[in-house]
Amino acid sequence: MDSATSEAPARTPLADAAETGLKIVIVGGFGVGKTTLVRSVSEIRPLNTEEVMTQAGAGVDDTAGLRNKTTTTVAFDFGRISLNEQTVLYLFGAPGQERFWFLWDRLFSGTLGAVVLVDTRRMADSWYAIDRLEHHRTPFVVAVNRFDDDASRFSLDEIRQALDLPEDVPLVDCDARLRESGKNVLITLVDHLYQQALAREMTA
Repeated sequence: MDSATSEAPARTPLADAAETGLKIVIVGGFGVGKTTLVRSVSEIRPLNTEEVMTQAGAGVDDTAGLRNKTTTTVAFDFGRISLNEQTVLYLFGAPGQERFWFLWDRLFSGTLGAVVLVDTRRMADSWYAIDRLEHHRTPFVVAVNRFDDDASRFSLDEIRQALDLPEDVPLVDCDARLRESGKNVLITLVDHLYQQALAREMTA
């Protein structure tokens, strides 16, 4: 098998039974793994707008702790994953640099839920994402992308406290490189959306 074939994701056709499409946005700080997550779970060849980082970004993009970061998303990533025969998620990965944050509010339009990816080496980068989602009243879950060189290994309870997350916001570990791990994050989000919908029905 040649390398081009082995690296290309399979093109999975959308099931005829698919009847529920959910728009999901993946947000977080610069270099947290949003593009990696979309790429690992998407059942189609993902659309991405990654460009090689140039000198133009020096002094603008904070690359502290990201010594191997050579590319960056300049618009958004897009992918698709079917959770079952009826439910399809359309994934939009938002750019992480502050200079592209103006795109976020537009990406949030029509979004039913979001995933906030967190890198504990740069935890403060998560504040803006959480703030904007709360401002839009968009339900979200928080996924901690565990990096191999992260020596801190903060517990989920410690991370929840540091981010001041309410108890009703799901918080999970993940490895954005692994399809099953990424899929578990998305299932957690869908379950969260379902539970919120049930709660609204009970109080209506």
